[in-house]
Amino acid sequence: MRELTEDDVLKIMERYGNNPRQLIAALLDIQAASGGNYVDRKWAALVSKTLDLPLSKIYDALTFYAMFSTEPRGEYVIEICHSTPCHFTGAEEVVKWFEAAAGIKTGETSADGRITLSRTSCLGACDRGPAVKIGDEVFGGLTEEKAMALVERCREGGR
Repeated sequence: MRELTEDDVLKIMERYGNNPRQLIAALLDIQAASGGNYVDRKWAALVSKTLDLPLSKIYDALTFYAMFSTEPRGEYVIEICHSTPCHFTGAEEVVKWFEAAAGIKTGETSADGRITLSRTSCLGACDRGPAVKIGDEVFGGLTEEKAMALVERCREGGR
């Protein structure tokens, strides 16, 4: 994937009419186009300038919402729920399964740049806990085998 340019970011902003009310949508698109699944400082500054918003407002959004990152991440972010219901249904065991399957610790990214493991707040899947989220998809009723299969699926490009 080629590196994101200033022109790319400006085109994304234009698609949203350079409208401050579309900040979240624009930032999501910038993050998706980044090649590193994050919003770089220089692009946050460009968004701030383009929308005539304080940079602190841009960072308020980037640091408040769990779907954003200001640091490079893997192509697939496996978010492991650590809410109270998931904790009581075995989330700590699930963390160990994913760490073993991916060969990395929570908070790390695989050497090939494919997978990042992270913990997250409630996924709203308490009835299926412990649960994980990969992209827009939530998986529950996890077993060690299912965790290994999900990691393998990410390694193969989501197929």
